[in-house]
Amino acid sequence: MAKPGYILLKLVEVGIIFFVILTALFFLFRLSPGDPISKMVDPMLTPEDMAHLIQQMGLDRPMWEQYLIYVKNFFTGSFGVSFHYGEPVATIIADKLKWTLLLFTTSTLLAAFAGVFLGKIAAWHKGSRLDNVMSISALVCYTLFIPWFALLLLWILGFKWGLFPLGGVLTPALWISNASVFARILDVLHHLMLPLLTLFIINLGSYLLLMRSSMLSVLREDYILTARAKGLSEKKIRNKHAARNAALPVITSVGLSLAFSINGGALTEQIFTWPGIGRELIFAVSNNDYPLAQACFLLIALVVLCANLIVDLLYAWLDPRITY
Repeated sequence: MAKPGYILLKLVEVGIIFFVILTALFFLFRLSPGDPISKMVDPMLTPEDMAHLIQQMGLDRPMWEQYLIYVKNFFTGSFGVSFHYGEPVATIIADKLKWTLLLFTTSTLLAAFAGVFLGKIAAWHKGSRLDNVMSISALVCYTLFIPWFALLLLWILGFKWGLFPLGGVLTPALWISNASVFARILDVLHHLMLPLLTLFIINLGSYLLLMRSSMLSVLREDYILTARAKGLSEKKIRNKHAARNAALPVITSVGLSLAFSINGGALTEQIFTWPGIGRELIFAVSNNDYPLAQACFLLIALVVLCANLIVDLLYAWLDPRITY
């Protein structure tokens, strides 16, 4: 198990790394080519109006002063105001984040559970026809090119067969009417199914192969032979002794996948016009919307660092041999 001293040390380490990222993001965006003004204003504006707009954004101040304001705003819970939208960055991120979490977290967890279950079965029946079919299918899913596969499903299931909407997260006509809450939930789920199916199939292959490989390695351990010598049932050996330890690499992969899913799959969100963080991040970077882009990257960094810490602690909980 993880000791309190180790947890405290990791928290300090996470804090230092996050502050370095916080600083690096500020200067990287300021040193990048282009400026937010030229991409968001009417070219017919007078130089006086341009100067006034720059002053309102605080871009006329020295770099060090902008940095101090940036750090102060962060530690007071303020991410600033988006240059493009003119709204608080926190409001924009909160609106986009819910859709990203709904799609990517759901698809990752479903694929992980299915991959662990199928992977341990494939490993347990190594060399059989079932194992060969599962392994080949998983390898095909793992090597699929996401944009191609997403467009293929969109064309077949959405355009040709008309089973699912071609994009978006809701039907405007339904939401402006007096439809019930249940009808609105079904509408969101209907829009969710196609991108969810795409991500589920692609992620399933990697988790199945990872679990199968880890399971095969664990099955060669001495404690598995000891469990058999004790007369334990094959089902108990597989599920309680082998699968639990074999799941450690999968947990690491899932933890990092969940962390990085916070930024959304930019290509997936673009193809399905899903209004998540990924699309917003691309827009903010391409338009030099410093506050919005910085907040998106900081959110990703924070979640990734926390995910790494949680995975470390889960290792010690799942495997008693691991101590910190």
